[in-house]
Amino acid sequence: MNDVIAESARLAALELCEKAKLKPGQIVIVGCSTSEISGFDIGTSSSEETGAAVFSAISEVFSTRGIFLAVQCCEHLNRAIITEREAAGGYEIVNVIPVPEGGGAFATAAYKRFSDPVALESVRADAGLDIGGTIIGMHLKRVAVPLRLENAFVGKAAVIAARTRPPQIGGARARYDESLK
Repeated sequence: MNDVIAESARLAALELCEKAKLKPGQIVIVGCSTSEISGFDIGTSSSEETGAAVFSAISEVFSTRGIFLAVQCCEHLNRAIITEREAAGGYEIVNVIPVPEGGGAFATAAYKRFSDPVALESVRADAGLDIGGTIIGMHLKRVAVPLRLENAFVGKAAVIAARTRPPQIGGARARYDESLK
């Protein structure tokens, strides 16, 4: 079962890379409810095995492309972010280690598997995957553009994807760089 889940997550991550036109050095935020993947209400049936399977699948997709993965914890940790220290840049590091009961199974898997994990209070990501209604919007850059994925489910959890773009300013007389839309 986790092989099927991992493959679904991998395909969603690949599709996000393609549709969002992600480049090396950009950040992708991923929120994931392992409970929702298994068909339960969010936060009611966490699975470390499922979290590890999803993390391994998507982290490979992003790391091979030089894209930084930022993993959102659950609301018990105020949706803190777990990422590699290298991705932390100018963001403020906070002191917390996720566990399945406080942070979630997916964030716990990320913390255990990143080579040099740190926690951040927030991030401004270039794109994101929300697996199971975890509400990642607070960690996206200001102008988010929804993406419709063909790979719209991981297990029983719906997948919502978004990319971001720079704000367009200047009104009717302004001209815009079409490559940034």
